[in-house]
Amino acid sequence: MGVNIQTIKDIRFYLAKELEKIYQEQEISALANIIIKTVIGITKVHQLYMTEQIVTKQQAGRIINICKELKTGKPIQYILGETSFYDCVIRVTSATLIPRPETEELVDLIIRENRGYQGTIIDIGTGSGCIAVALAVNLPGAVVIGIDISDEAIMTARENAQLNNVTVSFVKDDVFSFDSERVDKAGIIVSNPPYVRNSEKQFMSKNVLDFEPHSALFVPESDPLIYYRAILKLANKILIHRGRLYFEINEAMGKSIVQLLESSGYTEIQIVADINSKERIIKGIKDV
Repeated sequence: MGVNIQTIKDIRFYLAKELEKIYQEQEISALANIIIKTVIGITKVHQLYMTEQIVTKQQAGRIINICKELKTGKPIQYILGETSFYDCVIRVTSATLIPRPETEELVDLIIRENRGYQGTIIDIGTGSGCIAVALAVNLPGAVVIGIDISDEAIMTARENAQLNNVTVSFVKDDVFSFDSERVDKAGIIVSNPPYVRNSEKQFMSKNVLDFEPHSALFVPESDPLIYYRAILKLANKILIHRGRLYFEINEAMGKSIVQLLESSGYTEIQIVADINSKERIIKGIKDV
């Protein structure tokens, strides 16, 4: 086979050589940091001066297998089965999306604006439960509920709550036919629903299209706001007066969603730009 991995330095050399045609140098370095931390248990900072640390044959074998999967374009998060999200360890499967940095920004905004909050938070379309779990960790006085239609997503979300030592209630249901009696009234509703139009597939990377669940990503070209309307209809029943609504959005749909919120009786509506100056978050207060 000719693969000789004996030290941390060897791992980096091996990954750089094997992945050079698929990933950029910076990406390979970031992947190596994650792989070494996961397989060997050495953090990024300590890796800098532990380059001669000895690697076992079992560890080397696992790294070779991870590299083979990376060559297929499979995201590292699915290969390892977990990722880091807002300082929480979040397990992910093929039935759940990989949490994105803009979703961390959504969570951060909610936490900053609702410190000490002690009411109910409902996360609609919870997926891996990353939003619900991070909010439960950082707003310990809140009662957090996550809703999703997928059995496997609910199972993964429950594992993630347990993994991060928080109590979150997860409910399997369909937002389009949800029985509002199943949950308590909430002071905060958050959702990162599907919002990618089919025409935008051409701009997406192959590893997203090949490996991430399309049902959690795409919406019909003819009705891209279908989920937002359904969530607002549900929020009409379960969000209290002056309750807060937070959405992650498609950057191209900000104005349309503002109009939708206005027509649904929301005030103090604000579009929040992410770290890349893209309009990715909308918030509003229910005033009806």
